[in-house]
Amino acid sequence: MPIDLKMEEILSIFFQESAEGLDAMESGLLALEATADREAINGIFRAAHSIKGGAATFGIAELSGFTHNVETLLDRMRDGSMPTTSEAIQLLLQAADVMRELIDLAQSKKPIVSVNADALTRKLSELLGDTASYGEPQGTSAIAPSPVAGSRALPAIDEAGVAGWRIEFRPHPSLFLTCNDPLRLFRELAAFGELIVQATADALPAFGAMDPTQCYLAWTLTLRAGVRRAQLAEVFDWVDANSAILYEPIRSAPCDIETPTAMLSAPAVPHPQMPLAAAPPARASVDAGSIRVATEKVDALINLVGELVITQSMLSRFSDHCDTSNLESLRRGLAQLSRNTRELQESVLKIRMLPVSFSFNRFPRLVHELSRKLGKKVELRLSGENTEIDKIVLEKIGDPLVHLVRNSLDHGLETPETRAAAGKSETGVLELNAFHEGGSVIIEVKDDGAGLQTARILAKAHERGLVDPQATLTDEQIHNLIFVAGFSTAEAVSDVSGRGVGMDVVGRNINDLGGHVQISSQAGRGSTVRIRLPLTLAILEGQILRVGKEIYVISLVSIVETVQPRGKQIHSINGGSEVYKHRDSYLPVIRLHELFAIETDIREISDGLLVVVESDGKRVAILVDELLAQQQVVIKSLDTNFKQVPGLAGATIHGDGTVALILDVPGLIGLFLSKKPPQMAA
Repeated sequence: MPIDLKMEEILSIFFQESAEGLDAMESGLLALEATADREAINGIFRAAHSIKGGAATFGIAELSGFTHNVETLLDRMRDGSMPTTSEAIQLLLQAADVMRELIDLAQSKKPIVSVNADALTRKLSELLGDTASYGEPQGTSAIAPSPVAGSRALPAIDEAGVAGWRIEFRPHPSLFLTCNDPLRLFRELAAFGELIVQATADALPAFGAMDPTQCYLAWTLTLRAGVRRAQLAEVFDWVDANSAILYEPIRSAPCDIETPTAMLSAPAVPHPQMPLAAAPPARASVDAGSIRVATEKVDALINLVGELVITQSMLSRFSDHCDTSNLESLRRGLAQLSRNTRELQESVLKIRMLPVSFSFNRFPRLVHELSRKLGKKVELRLSGENTEIDKIVLEKIGDPLVHLVRNSLDHGLETPETRAAAGKSETGVLELNAFHEGGSVIIEVKDDGAGLQTARILAKAHERGLVDPQATLTDEQIHNLIFVAGFSTAEAVSDVSGRGVGMDVVGRNINDLGGHVQISSQAGRGSTVRIRLPLTLAILEGQILRVGKEIYVISLVSIVETVQPRGKQIHSINGGSEVYKHRDSYLPVIRLHELFAIETDIREISDGLLVVVESDGKRVAILVDELLAQQQVVIKSLDTNFKQVPGLAGATIHGDGTVALILDVPGLIGLFLSKKPPQMAA
């Protein structure tokens, strides 16, 4: 494997672990506000130290330099020399944001420049009582150094008037096996000032005895820069445990290179050879119970399982049509194949299932920041974080959830004064709940705030011409108006909400996932937004329909019920459209054969079946010829294999090799209403 490709893989692991470390830091810092737990501080410190050490190893000096100040503050907090104040926690939260920004820049291979890093370094230095480094470049002497936790203590040296350093570096032979590169160390030292490097080859064996995986060289380094010794120790942070290193100050301009007379660290001793490509000693070990799998590999595996499902479906046809003497054996074999296929399918699908906590984890920080900004007291309650959902669904639901949480904080929950005047606790409650229900995942966003202002929403809708002033709407229909694009009742535009964007994105994104969103509210009691999502986007629990000679599939989640219509239940309205009287309401009838211009076997509407479906608060009745079986189908993308077609979500392949189209209920309703008179859309 090429060296550069291997390094890219190691870097990718570092970036992933750093993101996890930052999440741990953020969660720990938010927990510190409630109680200053020493173990929590230790956990935050370890996360910061791992990121700093990894950044130094990979030559990301901007990140390692900035993180050193963070580590220093955490070190003083954990040894009790600095109190755990709200100011310190807020600075560390901001520092985590900067670290995330620097990591993102490094990962995208962009110039690592942050406008926030220098300003935050100054604030951290002020808090630490170290103002001597304000004007110095970030990543060099702007670092407020402290001894690295876990490293050997260095003897005291008077660093006053130091003009440079002479460093004797004799690494352990296993240096290369720990994925360390001496050239990287030298580049970091050269960033401080002029560096002279002289190699020593006195340990080099005869050519025949040479092992290319071992390091036989030592180096004498002369650095012309007035930096602190702790900064030099930072460069050697991940190699000093198994190396002999001397730091000798030079108090005048260095003009020669001499062998140092004393070693400040212990001489190198025999060390068991580490396995090839082992992680550096300071890095936390990866959890052996979990692995990282590339999404494209999982998608390919899921596709193969889908093909296996299709093959099993094809073989199943023989159990009904085969007349051979071994029919019973064939049936038993097919039954076993069916069981194995289902088990394999379920196991493979679990690979890409992730707990909702991956999305929920962002909200403690979001609520913390926005509640401070809005001057509100908010208690965030999370439940069901271990509920698992498809990775793709989880990624796409992130932004809608952020919109809903911001909306609850800004519009839903009141200020402490308003809540107290209404007889409520000054602290509002915001809940995020996730749980399984049937074959779906339910996510609820609940608050105990003022609730939706029904009259105000309706007035705004009348003002904008969204609703006929003579129309009578239920509270649920009025509440659903907040999902109309550009709709907002905010009196003033803020950077939190009120621009009329967000809630329409919520509805659209959830519908695109094959989900459904409902909202309920009580004045003075709060609001609940309930999101129903499919467990996975790869397999669909579907109802198979027939219209003429064409076969369609519709998601069972979208179906309310199926009815046999009677003539007196069907009414015609202006424009030739039809409605079906469904209990106390009238539902538009979609004749699928007319919408898709295909032939049908039915002559009268009472000869067919009406499938009542619901999407985004709208219900319609779809006229079909016949209902066939219910079964799982493998979804094939039309966009990838053909092109996007309005009203269709994809396709699947049946056991006989024929293709069935999967109906997109939201798109189908939109397509139907776009071709009908305005009163049909009311």
